[in-house]
Amino acid sequence: MRHLNGRLAIPFAIAALTATGLGLVAGTSGYSHFIIALVALTTVAGVGLNVLLGLTGLISFGHAGFYAIGAYASAVLTGAGVSFWLALPAAALLSALVGVVLAVPAMRVKGPYLAMVTIAFGFIVEHALIEGGALTGGQNGLVVTGGPSLLGTPFAERELAILSVLSAGMSLYGFHRLALSRLGRAMCAVRDTDVAAASLGFDPVRVKTLAFAVSAALTGLAGAVLPPLMLFIAPSSFPFSQSILFVLAVVVGGAGTVLGPLFGALVTVLLPEMMSGLAEYRLLSFGIATLVVLWLVPSGLVGSLSRLIPLRMDARVTGDTDLAGFLGDRSGESLVVEAIGIQFGGIRAADGVSFTAAPGAVTSVIGPNGAGKTTVLNMVSGFYRPSTGAIRLGTRDLTGAPAQAIARAGIARTYQTTRLFGSLSVVDNVALAFSPGRLLRRAGRDDRAKAAALLAFTGYAGALDRRADELPHVDRRLVEIARALAGRPQVLLLDEPAAGLTRADTDRLGGLLRRIAGCGVAVILVEHDMPLVMGISDHILVMDAGRPIASGVPAAIRHDPAVIRAYLGAADTPARPRAAPWRGPANAVLSAQGLTASYGAAAVLEGVSLEVRPGETVAMLGANGAGKSTAMRALAGLLRPVEGGIVLEDRPVDGLPAHRIARLGLALVPEGRQVFPELTVVENIRLGAHGRKDPIDPAEIEALLTRFPRLRDRATSRAGLLSGGEQQMLAIARGMMARPRILLLDEPSLGLAPAMINALYAVVAELRDAGTTILIVDQMAALALTVADRGYVLEQGRVVTQGTSAELAADKALEAAYLGAA
Repeated sequence: MRHLNGRLAIPFAIAALTATGLGLVAGTSGYSHFIIALVALTTVAGVGLNVLLGLTGLISFGHAGFYAIGAYASAVLTGAGVSFWLALPAAALLSALVGVVLAVPAMRVKGPYLAMVTIAFGFIVEHALIEGGALTGGQNGLVVTGGPSLLGTPFAERELAILSVLSAGMSLYGFHRLALSRLGRAMCAVRDTDVAAASLGFDPVRVKTLAFAVSAALTGLAGAVLPPLMLFIAPSSFPFSQSILFVLAVVVGGAGTVLGPLFGALVTVLLPEMMSGLAEYRLLSFGIATLVVLWLVPSGLVGSLSRLIPLRMDARVTGDTDLAGFLGDRSGESLVVEAIGIQFGGIRAADGVSFTAAPGAVTSVIGPNGAGKTTVLNMVSGFYRPSTGAIRLGTRDLTGAPAQAIARAGIARTYQTTRLFGSLSVVDNVALAFSPGRLLRRAGRDDRAKAAALLAFTGYAGALDRRADELPHVDRRLVEIARALAGRPQVLLLDEPAAGLTRADTDRLGGLLRRIAGCGVAVILVEHDMPLVMGISDHILVMDAGRPIASGVPAAIRHDPAVIRAYLGAADTPARPRAAPWRGPANAVLSAQGLTASYGAAAVLEGVSLEVRPGETVAMLGANGAGKSTAMRALAGLLRPVEGGIVLEDRPVDGLPAHRIARLGLALVPEGRQVFPELTVVENIRLGAHGRKDPIDPAEIEALLTRFPRLRDRATSRAGLLSGGEQQMLAIARGMMARPRILLLDEPSLGLAPAMINALYAVVAELRDAGTTILIVDQMAALALTVADRGYVLEQGRVVTQGTSAELAADKALEAAYLGAA
């Protein structure tokens, strides 16, 4: 469940449900006790799997193996005269150790391969028990002759049912505490983005191994109660289908929720019992019923119910923090990078890169796309191991150290695409970064207050308890910076933090970075926004094709001919406008009337109306969060439901799915490019024609490669190896391959160097002059208006002004709405 009215709600619910279970035991007899105990033990095993699946995001189809290990360990130890009460923790410990051993190969694989490893583990355990001889009884199994006793009271089915119910209650409460603990949140962080977790000092392998151990221990503990309950165990008691039932119990109940395993166990245990009268159709009916449940409540019973309960987010950021006081005394150590280099296959991504980042200064690393800037940051932060050179922080040699060790040494970073822990709240994202790498750190009472103060320092003014994956782009940037500062770093690495921000937001970011540097932090900035770089940098390193080409203060770099040639290119040349004013048909290719769309309860678009006529280029402008990309997704059918009308070539399409709209002639080039990274350039282009009915003419591909000469040179290369600008060109070429009636370009210049932006807009101008109908969204208003014939300006989901490009360029309302000017 989510927060209700405080953290006492979940423990109270667990206590009430445990009391209900004990009441059922007291009020029933005979076979009912066995069923109650089985539900409770399935709950314990489900909680164990929930640690793995719900918190860490790892799937296991072999948990019946741990169930069997716990059961056999308990049966063998008690048969040898060991007390049942000692056999229980011994069985849990043995299962945990086996879980750690299984984690070693499991951590090397992901997705379906991890599932295959765990399936193999289950079969190995089953066959080991068969071949276990006298110890396990082989195929014949073991007969349990007597049950445990406590203080002279023998444990029959009633007492074992009570024990099972109490164990289930304690396991649910334990999961609740784990989920709220630093270790549990670290597990969620590794699940959401293990790269960012490593940059906070957490070792993803260690976290996942701990998750396997805890999960196996709980499942083994559940299995240890089984022998005296059933009085007989055999390898056939733990088939592969039992592992499937454990997974179903977690998924049906709601993975990651506290009470999900209990409700899932009720479904997976009681439903087959209720259908026992159907004889041979029992399993079929159970399977169909399970599918119906998953179809109706895809987030599980508890997960779907929790979404209906409003989440209170009253707490907001207030006050500020003394960052210098929070960071403490700075050691005054510089980060020294000496001639580092790295090679991927036959490509030298970086070679001979050297610079010194001094405390209290902003050192910027700039260069065109593919220059190797992010590669350098990845080497400094420990994600890549340099093949040459050295990296030192003061006297400490960090060359080749893993990311978690780099983070603990005092180097923090942000990412080109924000990597927040989406399932955690804003305040938890920041609080998790305190004391980098410590899994068992006890949360301080003032952690929340310190996290809120750091957020206030960065300029974040939203709700503290809002999930990070619900934040707008600007707030994501601020929260990520606050999280990086929470570890009290000596060095802060920032990878294109201004990407996608308005001019006003970028100016505020510049002021923030200067304040951070003023507190004694060495700030290293990789950025394409030249006004930002030139305005705040103390020293600039310029790279091209993996090698440094210039280094110095901003004034010298700004006029360096090598920099202008390699980085800026034709940056002083605006996009090419249309030679003559557009004159075309009045009937629109695409139109929207009263378009309203939302994400959940939050309305993003309200009553937007627009139209694009044949051969026309129209720009949609507005500040970040104004609803531009949402409008593009709604027009393309990627966001449903929407209200209002959308008409494409005189056909209403507002109720159609995205693939049918694409086949009608609307091609969306989405924000972030989204090429198919494992396919070649040509294969990506050919996929653009998938919705066409006519065959692909090789001359079409040849014409596109001629229009995009950079792609011709890489025609057989995997798309994932292209630079950002090349991927953007590939995405446009793929869209053009569909022969669209209208081409939608969503933020085509996002994150690109000026020279690449100029090349890209030259292509857009060519497409426009060739008669392609274009609707374009871009943060660079001036460029978009130069190539466009008309434009619409959005503010808070509404169209506030529209007109020709010349009219909008001269309209002060554009500056206010788009650039955030006062």
